[in-house]
Amino acid sequence: MKPKPFVKWAGGKRQIIDELIGRVPKKFKTYFEPFVGGGALLFELQPEKAVIGDTNFELINAYLVIRDKVEELIEDLKRHKNEKEYYYKMRSLDPETLDPVKRASRFIYLNRTCYNGLWRVNSKGEFNVPFGRHKNPKICDEENLRAVSEYLRRADIKIVCRDYKETLEEAKRGDFVYLDPPYAPVSETSRFTKYTGEGFSLKDQEELAEVFRELDRRGCYVMLSNSDTEFVRKLYRGYIIERVSANRFINCVAKKRKNHTELIIRNYKLRKISICRNNGMDTHEKT
Repeated sequence: MKPKPFVKWAGGKRQIIDELIGRVPKKFKTYFEPFVGGGALLFELQPEKAVIGDTNFELINAYLVIRDKVEELIEDLKRHKNEKEYYYKMRSLDPETLDPVKRASRFIYLNRTCYNGLWRVNSKGEFNVPFGRHKNPKICDEENLRAVSEYLRRADIKIVCRDYKETLEEAKRGDFVYLDPPYAPVSETSRFTKYTGEGFSLKDQEELAEVFRELDRRGCYVMLSNSDTEFVRKLYRGYIIERVSANRFINCVAKKRKNHTELIIRNYKLRKISICRNNGMDTHEKT
């Protein structure tokens, strides 16, 4: 079985995975993904050597536990209940008081049973999403957890919990970097960046664009996903910018999850692109 994301994550890439795969360099050395989230592209590509990271400790702890103690995790996940009272009891626990396995189990349980599969924290870093009222959520996906574990153990995968800039210090010529940051807001009401206690501001977006250019100067292959806004287009002017259609699965209004566009930006050309195009393409070749 091919592994797939073990959690729902805002901005997850499974819905546009064909678009991304069609734009991956044919050959590269080490794969870097410093905003790994659910890891859709990582699990689709399954590179033999990679560095993945995120600033969300709960997420990174889950990756490490799945890699190293997957059977213990599976057993603990089986004890959870899809009940409102139990949910709030688990939500109220301080994760720092739990051992790594129980902490990862709590994280996956809350993600699977919370409202809309959204992982959101307040300014103190406390998870604050309400109960989701799912009829029969798959809290313990044994087959996929074992598949993820097998891949993470088989390949040379470095898993880190740190800022993306620090993670990318190791990237060098010939490496492939995929950047999937919290997206720039498309409106004043769409400023969701609370995956951790800190947000991701417009200034952070500008700093990321500078990192993109630095990676380009180093000779890395760099691909980035972001929202389809004039602000983002200006930040990456001079690079290849393509618009693709994407559904947003994390939205409280179902009809607002459809018919959105986002941008895929890269610093390299492809000799041949074989992509499932959903909504046409805007291209600006790098000068």
